[in-house]
Amino acid sequence: MQAPAILSPVSLRQQALAALCTAEPQAKLAAAHALHVALQGGTAAIDPGETPQPDPADELPGRPARPALIPPADVPQRSPFTPEGLAALLHAVAHIEFNAIDLALDAIWRFPHMPEDFYRDWTQVAHEEAIHFGLLSDHLRSLGHVYGDFPAHNGLWEMCVKTRHDATARMALVPRTLEARGLDATPLIQARLRKVNSPAALRAIEILNVILRDEIGHVAVGNRWYAWLCQQQGLDPVAHYRTLARAYNAPRLRPPFNDAARRAAGFTPAELEALSSGTA
Repeated sequence: MQAPAILSPVSLRQQALAALCTAEPQAKLAAAHALHVALQGGTAAIDPGETPQPDPADELPGRPARPALIPPADVPQRSPFTPEGLAALLHAVAHIEFNAIDLALDAIWRFPHMPEDFYRDWTQVAHEEAIHFGLLSDHLRSLGHVYGDFPAHNGLWEMCVKTRHDATARMALVPRTLEARGLDATPLIQARLRKVNSPAALRAIEILNVILRDEIGHVAVGNRWYAWLCQQQGLDPVAHYRTLARAYNAPRLRPPFNDAARRAAGFTPAELEALSSGTA
């Protein structure tokens, strides 16, 4: 009798790169979830020293043909008090979550020689961002729209590209800067939706509650690894953040800030003081 074949665990980082290159949204979601399941089930191996390489024919990141990407200032502002405006708002949040899947997948494959927990953390983030995108996509469909129906901008991924050679800059300026802005913005969006007070708006508030809860954890991942990287390099996190923000032309953070959510996400008193004083 022939012995059964022994299947080697798949490479987590190589599979993250493959998921990143996947263009079709539902396929990307499935790939992000599969990566999480494989890691949880022990069928994905983490090799921090591995150097996955994208195929020259692959686009980074893989994206559908729509939405059209336009400059942030050109994205139309619509009122959520109209059905079209509410759908556009949900689409904007869905676009952020779709990009956030890619940002997590990119962190997994791109940065070598990090502790295994770094790759585990970002696999969990990719899985949860995929859940968020799925919830928003379903709600969009209930309103007669799909992802791609409205134009969007590429700000999140542009910062990802800028920081592709520096893990410290990536942790500082993507999860704990651009994504942390969502902690501040979400309660304000929910307040507007409460004024709309339609079943669709109330469902959107419920979805945003899920997203806010999870995003606190995602920003905490960025804070954790930014602090770890600064410690490894003997850098002061607050002072080095200012250096990075200037070097990479990061957006200036303006109030109001969701201090409670930021504290829960691991921002230190010194960092919060720098934010509130405008010296961050």
